[in-house]
Amino acid sequence: MNFADELLGWYHDNKRDLPWRNTTDAYTIWLSEIILQQTRVEQGKPYFYRFLERFPTVSSFAAATEDEVLKLWQGLGYYSRGRNMLKTAQQVQNEYNGIFPTDYHVLLKLKGIGEYTAAAISSFSANQPHAVVDGNVYRVLARYFGIDEPINSGKAKKTFQDLANSLINKKNPALHNQAMMEFGAMLCKPKNPGCGICPVHLNCYAFKHNATTTLPVKLKTVKSRERFFNYFLVTDSHRILMNKRGDNDIWANMYDLPMLETSELLPVNELLNSQEARQAFGENATIEHIYPTAKHILTHQKLFVRLIKLQNSTVKLEQKWFYTEVENLSELALPKIIFIFLKNIFNL
Repeated sequence: MNFADELLGWYHDNKRDLPWRNTTDAYTIWLSEIILQQTRVEQGKPYFYRFLERFPTVSSFAAATEDEVLKLWQGLGYYSRGRNMLKTAQQVQNEYNGIFPTDYHVLLKLKGIGEYTAAAISSFSANQPHAVVDGNVYRVLARYFGIDEPINSGKAKKTFQDLANSLINKKNPALHNQAMMEFGAMLCKPKNPGCGICPVHLNCYAFKHNATTTLPVKLKTVKSRERFFNYFLVTDSHRILMNKRGDNDIWANMYDLPMLETSELLPVNELLNSQEARQAFGENATIEHIYPTAKHILTHQKLFVRLIKLQNSTVKLEQKWFYTEVENLSELALPKIIFIFLKNIFNL
């Protein structure tokens, strides 16, 4: 029995019962694929159910506002995925009459859908023979065949895609792709892979050469950038001062609090006495409370987030600052770190 057949046998006996595996509906599969990008299955599942309940069809998704989508997405990170989903749904509604495409080449024309996602949707919805190569598949192929090409290099994409295409079961590519991905997720894991119970370990390069810890190879990424966010909590009776973020930088178009970014974590008194703070909050603003600084890790960025509660402020409203009732905070799409701060303060 060859490598691919062994994996199919393993998958038959060990696969997880996941909701998106029980359908060939391209829209549902698309939802799951985008939500699960850079997200663990157990973390992504509740979001999948929430989105499918709120938007049962691509047409209902296309009619949503960006605020609605980002609110549902809150906590998943990589918020550009949520914004792109809305654009994709609107494109499908406008250009394909609300019928989600299943053809690989047509899918590539949609916003936010690359080769991986197009292969997954076309394979799982229409059984088209396009190999799905995600992080799990990269790992399985690198270890089994002993490929030391860094998986995040430009050359690797073609190397691994060509190999995956050559292995695919043409009669049932959907099942083959699911088996490859599941095998990497459950058995050939990044750390402590289950080599002892692996059905293909005897012919696995990494097993034979004790290389499971060195394969796959990955180039070192850009050093993480440190940023210091000083948020100001300003209340007016039952209202709280909020900020609508712009299109650029992280958390685009979401809601947070008025903030000053500094090059380091300055003493709070020095920060409040800065010209920028005095212009925004008035000469008489004083510090009521300083909450512990929280660290928030993003891709290539490490945020140090501090929340400072002010009193006696006379706010000069900026273009994107506005007051809202505290009870309305749960309706706004907030970055996770801000949501946690406000949840603890106001018992949201």
